Amino acid sequence: MEDAAVELAHRMFDLAREGAAAQLRDYLDAGVPVEITDPKGDTLLILAAYYGNEAIVGDLLARGADPNRTNDRGQTAIAAALFARSAASVTALLDAGADPELGSPSARATVEHFDLPDMRELLDRRLDT
Repeated sequence: MEDAAVELAHRMFDLAREGAAAQLRDYLDAGVPVEITDPKGDTLLILAAYYGNEAIVGDLLARGADPNRTNDRGQTAIAAALFARSAASVTALLDAGADPELGSPSARATVEHFDLPDMRELLDRRLDT
């Protein structure tokens, strides 16, 4: 039974990476926890944000995923979304209360380190309002 649970968890993370929103939604509806984490502490939300899967990011946030949860390396979903240059995910995360100063590196540090002027502008514009 334990092997089946581990296999199911791996499948959930793959779906988040691949952008298989409908399939992942079915598993969540069946009871898979929205805050499940992999061995590195990555949540479904962090993985979906990193891979630019905007529909999954929105669905996970609507289901109560914590926008400020960090993985074992201190990374956040908003830093991942900025790195992926996913404006829709960044916007959804900010709307859900993501803190761009949280994490290591923070969202702000991420846009500076990777020289992402379009994402810096989005972040600045959203935080100035």
